[in-house]
Amino acid sequence: MDFAHYAPLWGEALLTILAILIVLLGSLMKNSGKLMGYLSAAGLVAALGLVASNLTLKPAIFFFDTISVDALSQFFKAVFLIVSLLVVIASLSKYTGKGSEEYYALVLFATVGMMVVSSSIDIVTLFVGFELASLSTYAMAAFDKTKKNLEAAMKYFIFGSVASSFMLFGFSLLYGMTGSTRLADIAAASLADFGPATLVALLFVIVGFAFKMALVPFHMWAPDTYEGAPALVSALLAAGSKKMGFAAAFRVIIIALVALRLEWYMAFAILAAVTMTLGNLAACWQSNVRRILAYSSVAQAGYIAIGIVVVGAAYGTNPVEVFNLGLQHPDQLGIAGALLLILGHALMKTGAFIGTAQVASAVSSASKDDPDDISNYSGLSQRAPITAFCMLIFMFALAGIPPTVGYFGKFVLFSSAIYAGLTWLAVLAILNSALSLVYYLKIISYMYLKPPAGPKIAEQKGYMVALVLTMLAVIWIGVFPEKFFDWAMQAAAVLLPQ
Repeated sequence: MDFAHYAPLWGEALLTILAILIVLLGSLMKNSGKLMGYLSAAGLVAALGLVASNLTLKPAIFFFDTISVDALSQFFKAVFLIVSLLVVIASLSKYTGKGSEEYYALVLFATVGMMVVSSSIDIVTLFVGFELASLSTYAMAAFDKTKKNLEAAMKYFIFGSVASSFMLFGFSLLYGMTGSTRLADIAAASLADFGPATLVALLFVIVGFAFKMALVPFHMWAPDTYEGAPALVSALLAAGSKKMGFAAAFRVIIIALVALRLEWYMAFAILAAVTMTLGNLAACWQSNVRRILAYSSVAQAGYIAIGIVVVGAAYGTNPVEVFNLGLQHPDQLGIAGALLLILGHALMKTGAFIGTAQVASAVSSASKDDPDDISNYSGLSQRAPITAFCMLIFMFALAGIPPTVGYFGKFVLFSSAIYAGLTWLAVLAILNSALSLVYYLKIISYMYLKPPAGPKIAEQKGYMVALVLTMLAVIWIGVFPEKFFDWAMQAAAVLLPQ
């Protein structure tokens, strides 16, 4: 067997073997949590290096045309690995005792599942990857075993199971009608003979994806789960698991739009508009920081969905001159903008949730009050200056303030909507970004303008390293975005070759 042929999949293989090894070593060693955390971090760094060495490789097909390793899958893999690495680094400040090896093994298994989804071009492997990631995160949501954790995990499990059921039923209908599980074959058969049954199947699949991506009205699970799960698990869910839904949706829904002869893009436009607006309005009324971030994440999902709308509106149109970015196809530009916002949101939301974990760890040890209440952030700039400054950058980046990755991702994405003739949607997205400043500035005002709510916080090393690394990445990509834009355009070309 030529193992060199499988080199593009060594990252997944490494993490799978390492996760099994951590479980075995954890059963043989006492208090091995910290060692397993370092092992997990090392494995994720190695896997990220393997992916980074092949970011824009030509598509390579594996396992009987079920896995495709291409620029798009490599983009999402890099996002998932970065998020998991940051979460593991932060976890070294919390999960170091007995039983912590299970936590790190679950993080690795969840990451492998996300990576499989990003590469899947077959509905069977797509579903297997979804379930591997989902089952791991169900367990992680209840890992601290508090009443709040268990309630959040139960809601997440129920909604996630419903979403999986919808998706699987849609997949079964598609297989029954086409006789194939490959996405390309299903698309070809649907184009040749599109009927009511195909429409029903696509509806079920799209509803399943909408649950995973937390699009309105399928977002109900997100605020309760993100608030109740351990803060670091919420970071993995919001920044990693949710992006897995977009990785699958880009491959499946864009094919579906083509099969539907692009007639449905206005339905997605309305869905994106409602999602971003409701998410921002709901966030404005919250006083719990994690619920604010949860509804903010719903709004960000609405922004990202604009990329799918642009494909429907501008598919196959001629290239246009885009500021200083040269001639670009609007449909590719839409997907590239969505990918850049996915990368940016993954970093910004990971950092924000790690910041809440830092605050909660200090508050919960000194008080029985809700550790995520915004009042606990009063005077944070004096109590925990590094955490407060990083949170300041993340809030501005999430709002789309330059020079951050959040600004650049929104700039490319909203510009693509204008070039696709969707000016009304771009204007609505800009207005929603302005509206989001209400709650982002609310958090900032508590941190910098309110008197301290307690004594100085001892900022723990694991949290601090993860926060600073994330903050630097958010600014760096915003200041030097050219290579990241080229990378996103190459990934978009996989979906929409011209």
